Amino acid sequence: MANVVATRFPQTTIDALDAIALERKRTRAEIVREAVDVYLARWADYGIALDRLADPNDEIIDADSFWSEVEADGD
Repeated sequence: MANVVATRFPQTTIDALDAIALERKRTRAEIVREAVDVYLARWADYGIALDRLADPNDEIIDADSFWSEVEADGD
């Protein structure tokens, strides 16, 4: 069963939510739920990134090395 969470938004946020909901043919509540889900997923990714940065055994590589490895794996 879903729980209800009430919050207040500035009118500009409500207007933006309504515009997105209209464009996507969704309700305002669906847009808010989706936005919260996306935020929570990104927050989890952020936590993983912080853990990896704090791990002295996790090698940090530069962008060029990263892309070289990605391209090599794609072959």
